[in-house]
Amino acid sequence: MTPELASLIAAAVVWVFVHIGIAGTTLRERFVQVLGERGFRGAFSLVSVANIVWLGLAWGAAGPVRVLWQAPGWLVVLCILLLIPATVLLVSALTVPNPTSVAGARALMSETPAIGILRVTRYPMLWSFALWAAAHMIVIGTLGGAIFTGAFLAVAVAGMFSLDAKYARRAPGQWAAFARVTSILPFAAIRQGRNHFAFAEIGLWRIAIGVLLWFMLIALHRPVYDVNPWRFLGVG
Repeated sequence: MTPELASLIAAAVVWVFVHIGIAGTTLRERFVQVLGERGFRGAFSLVSVANIVWLGLAWGAAGPVRVLWQAPGWLVVLCILLLIPATVLLVSALTVPNPTSVAGARALMSETPAIGILRVTRYPMLWSFALWAAAHMIVIGTLGGAIFTGAFLAVAVAGMFSLDAKYARRAPGQWAAFARVTSILPFAAIRQGRNHFAFAEIGLWRIAIGVLLWFMLIALHRPVYDVNPWRFLGVG
């Protein structure tokens, strides 16, 4: 194992530990007792930013390492298109109080806690990250890429269950009411009759911004990463 690969693995392990082992367990409460809520959030944000920088630099230094698989063209196209719901979920999550936002508590205390995208899933932001990570893992197909994206995928998926447990401890009454009308799996609560889909609450404008964000991010791949995703779509 090269030092570069070891650094990438270490960065990925730290990312998972910080977000699941600390933020997702009772260790968080212990840190809050020492630092205070605002102090913990500030420290957590700084550590997260530093960890992302470390992950990115380590991935770049490690290089492809070795190719694990090569996705066929049709699967690459599917992954590129899968990023559209990912960006729509991200925009929706950023514009509605939800358990993964800073205003997460407001989502639970509201008289109508599950509105808009929360009727679809109570974790729109984490699903956005999960879709992004899974799509890129499939397309990249290298050991380095699998470690890099796998860290984000693991935190996104595990984070949903971790947040369930955290809010069940913090606000059992409000959480029970919120959980009854929402689901982790998209559309599960709607299919089970515990909620209903309300397109007007999501709004066409969120979808439009999400699609625009997708377009911009795809376009940036060529100048930033020297990768041209458009060629798989037959555009350029």
